[in-house]
Amino acid sequence: MLSENCLIAVGARPMATLRKMGVGRNRRAQRSRAVPAPSNFARRFRPRADLCREPHRAWQAWLGHGLPALLLPLLFITVAGFPARADVEVTAKALPARGAIIPIRGEITDVMVESVKRRMDDARKQGAGVLVFELDTPGGLVTSSIAIADLIKNLNDVRPPIRTVAWVNPNAHSGGAIVAVACNEIVMARSSRIGDSQVIMGGLEGVSAVPEDLQPKAYTPVLSEFRASARLNGYDEVLCEAFVIPEREVWWLEHKVTGKREFVFRDEKLKRMGEKSDAGADASDEGEEESDEKVIEETAERIARKLADKMGSRGDGEAAPATGKAAGGTLDADDATARSEWKLVESYYDPVLEREVKVAQPIERVDQLLEMSAGEAQAFGFSKGVVTAESDLRAQYGLTDLLRIELTWSESLSYWLTSMYVRGFLLLLIFLGAYVEFHTPGTGLPGLVALICLAIFVGAPYLTGLANVWEILLIVAGFILIGLEVFVIPGFGVAGILGLAVLLVGLLATFVPEEPGRSFPLFMPSLPATMPYVRTALVTVVFSMAASLLGMFVLSRYLPQLPVLGRIIPANPTPSEVLVDDPYRGAARVGDFGETEGPLRPAGKARFGGLLVDVVTEGEYLEGHTRIEVIERRGNRVVVRAARTV
Repeated sequence: MLSENCLIAVGARPMATLRKMGVGRNRRAQRSRAVPAPSNFARRFRPRADLCREPHRAWQAWLGHGLPALLLPLLFITVAGFPARADVEVTAKALPARGAIIPIRGEITDVMVESVKRRMDDARKQGAGVLVFELDTPGGLVTSSIAIADLIKNLNDVRPPIRTVAWVNPNAHSGGAIVAVACNEIVMARSSRIGDSQVIMGGLEGVSAVPEDLQPKAYTPVLSEFRASARLNGYDEVLCEAFVIPEREVWWLEHKVTGKREFVFRDEKLKRMGEKSDAGADASDEGEEESDEKVIEETAERIARKLADKMGSRGDGEAAPATGKAAGGTLDADDATARSEWKLVESYYDPVLEREVKVAQPIERVDQLLEMSAGEAQAFGFSKGVVTAESDLRAQYGLTDLLRIELTWSESLSYWLTSMYVRGFLLLLIFLGAYVEFHTPGTGLPGLVALICLAIFVGAPYLTGLANVWEILLIVAGFILIGLEVFVIPGFGVAGILGLAVLLVGLLATFVPEEPGRSFPLFMPSLPATMPYVRTALVTVVFSMAASLLGMFVLSRYLPQLPVLGRIIPANPTPSEVLVDDPYRGAARVGDFGETEGPLRPAGKARFGGLLVDVVTEGEYLEGHTRIEVIERRGNRVVVRAARTV
């Protein structure tokens, strides 16, 4: 039976055909002999005289006995070498798994990009097969959010594959939603929200929407990223687009037969429900008289159809004739909706509230941005479940070990130093330190404090990606020009004004990130996403400069009188302290008279009593032994003129 079973397994001829070929008769003949039956191997492969005499029967016997015996090991190897897919998945799920939680909190900047990259590499080195990104962020830089999303999506190409999960705990708005959709799955805390990713612009008047002429430039990179992630991970593109653009009316439809539910925009909803659009209604209303006649005609036809439906067929057996457009097969809105294969979703089960919730259609109006709660996201098919703690993550993904990889102290310090309030305080210390240093001789503690604060002020944004080397050079050039104006060039002119302008531009530029596609180092911000940073820069610099002016007044007025801090700025000297010793011992004062010893051209010597003094005229030449009068005295400089005769 082994050979017969093998032949059936490999798709050989039926058993009836094999018996006709002599396979069954030969075996029955062997069993009828009185001698002990030989072994199966000997019975199948020993030489037989009848088979040698009839070669065609030898070939038939070999097909019936030898070929199955040779194919059986190959079949066994094939089955063993390619196990079923279900067995592979079960085995993979049964293996112990290690996961890692990577928190993303606060504003998303270039520091966060580098931090996430470092922590992802660290998790992979520790053998994590599931990466959970815990999101609690209002968003941030568009370029940084897209960079993190690209890092996450690139994990799909590594081997062994790594599963990525976005844990919204509790909010993922704007750039946070971009990061969440880049993950393979999304889970949400019980009280959490996701969405609201409209690109906005800010200025001195506050936050505002993007102007219509700038919307294509502002929305294109965000929409492209959402659509690419949605197609890769199986999220609804309609919902993703509703995150970004408020001018999208989203409806939730259900197929009457299959029960399939889909999200569609308004035009698609009208098409599936068989309704007329507003554009079609406006186009048909070309004139007042024509419109009135059309409405009357359509109303009459609708009434006639309803009467015909109620009356049924005529008494003579003929069907009631259709009138007007009804004869042509055009349906009104009510009839089209009734006969449509789609209907509006009326309710859904909220897993958070644990009850049925009525759906308010449309789920997103034209004047709103889509934002989903945990229950809505799961009901809409956007989220895989509600996760409130790390233990829920372990249970849902079968994790035996769950690591948490936080920010390092240097990354946290960089975030703290780039905050608006810290940078404003640093800028205040820079101005005050420079003021004190310029008003005291030598180089002391105030100048050192100002230099340290300046290094932190430009170094922290340089590490976070807000500043580049060109902006740092602008700040240094501004201070150099101001120093030249103060110490080298007399007065206050072009160098001083240019230095202040360059310094102000450099300080403002350190608050504003680079815009994609810029080739020149300096640029005027144009993208709406960078406008809030411009507003923050203006507010911080203006308030810091105003506070520094107030601080300069306090330092110059009250600080010298303080017992300890007064040493920073010494008190103004008294006249007796600044009085220089008189080299001429009271002679040659203003109004004194003397006589020239020789000609003054215009400088020379003159005698005042018994003291010889160096004098100078205002430009006139005087002969020797001329009576002179002192008209000005500055230290040892004595200015004289010819004495007037009375």
